[in-house]
Amino acid sequence: MPRPTRSILLALGLAVAAALVPLSGEAYLMRLGTFMLLYSILALSWNFIGGMTGYPSFATSAFFGLGAYVGGVAQTAGWLPILCWVLAGIGTFIFAFVLGFALLRLRGHYFAIATLGVAEVLRELINSATELTGGGMGLNLPMLKMNVAAAANFYYYAMLILAVLTLLAAITVAYSRLGFGLRCIKQNEEASDMIGVNTTLYKTIAFALSAIFVGMAGAVYGSWVQYIEPPDVFEIGYAIKPIVMCLMGGVGSVFGPLIGAAAFLGLEELVWRNYVSLHTGILGLVIVLLVLFMPQGLLGKNGIRDRLKKSWGRIQGKREGINESYS
Repeated sequence: MPRPTRSILLALGLAVAAALVPLSGEAYLMRLGTFMLLYSILALSWNFIGGMTGYPSFATSAFFGLGAYVGGVAQTAGWLPILCWVLAGIGTFIFAFVLGFALLRLRGHYFAIATLGVAEVLRELINSATELTGGGMGLNLPMLKMNVAAAANFYYYAMLILAVLTLLAAITVAYSRLGFGLRCIKQNEEASDMIGVNTTLYKTIAFALSAIFVGMAGAVYGSWVQYIEPPDVFEIGYAIKPIVMCLMGGVGSVFGPLIGAAAFLGLEELVWRNYVSLHTGILGLVIVLLVLFMPQGLLGKNGIRDRLKKSWGRIQGKREGINESYS
């Protein structure tokens, strides 16, 4: 079976398993599941530009906040939530595509610093547009006409559909000409230019892909919490967490960001519940240790998969030795 087909089947299997979570009826599990899907979208999206292309982007928080406010303003104007989410995705895609042509001329830490400043610029613009966005007072979004449990299920499935679309897009790009071009750019951008890869266009598309699903996720998040403000949706954590998740799971791989998102969320919950006062310090220390000892993630060299393969190889070797001794 071709690898793309296997990946798609695995993605659909994960989607079916995730769709069963609301059947538990546990409010805490639903909340945790919704955040797991949100983190997966953020990590998979960052992987387009940071993992596949090798450009260290910190613009995820900018796309998340922009999507939240585009969707929130449209929803307060009376639009249906689903249309607002689509509008947020289109708006962030166009914004990132145009911005990409300017910022992607930079490389390395220059590009990283430039993308980090985008969120601050957008935050100040939204703070100043008080009549439209509510400014520093925040923006209240209308509630859906359904009970709490039904609303929780609705937003969970909305985030699940978006996560599945993001994963399918990642699989499609990974096994396409675009994915090949992005990997060439990561290895050697000058050589990619010489062999005919349109590096400017490819990088810009990757940057826009890293924005569209994040923008929609921001809009869904805004509808879910029913209130947004600049410090919340433009928080620096939305720029840093996806990078850490990809580092934990495996930068550039298709399913690595999912594994990293699950590992990060589990670690975050464990540390938060047991060490509230030391939460940030302990979480940061654990992340540094993981990055130092498993720089290619849980799926990379010296990761869980690599160690399982080595263990299985040793077991097979012992079996062959025992069989030879009895023969």
